Amino acid sequence: MECGLKWLMIASLAAGFAAAAKADDSDLGKSEFQSSCASCHGTDARGKGPVSDQLKIPPPDLTMLARRNNGVFPTETVYETINGMKGVPAHGTREMPVWGERFNPIINLPHYVDPSYWKMAGPDQDPEVVVRKRILAVVDYLSRVQQK
Repeated sequence: MECGLKWLMIASLAAGFAAAAKADDSDLGKSEFQSSCASCHGTDARGKGPVSDQLKIPPPDLTMLARRNNGVFPTETVYETINGMKGVPAHGTREMPVWGERFNPIINLPHYVDPSYWKMAGPDQDPEVVVRKRILAVVDYLSRVQQK
């Protein structure tokens, strides 16, 4: 599949996911960010989480991603960074990113997963679908907190 088409599909899924989250009157992306990313990037995504002072490389302000990309939120880059396709040394290796196996498609997820993800995964309850939806939720949340 052509790369541009693939990312158009991802963006469409993210938009659909955002609409579904709003329909449920919850913000899965914000919740996922808070539980997976806020310890380093801060609850406001500005890079000042509780462990940020202990890191050799300070976490970036994730609310500035669009501004640093000529006003366009870099959806593809953010998705690839979270799922490990785009390496970030501070996140650890692909085999063991800093958040453990939270975003790895494995059969027996070793931590609590919001039941709404499983509902959205469809009748097969495919863990890979759950992982993609969790990543897309974070991508959607970050796109909504960008500074103008």
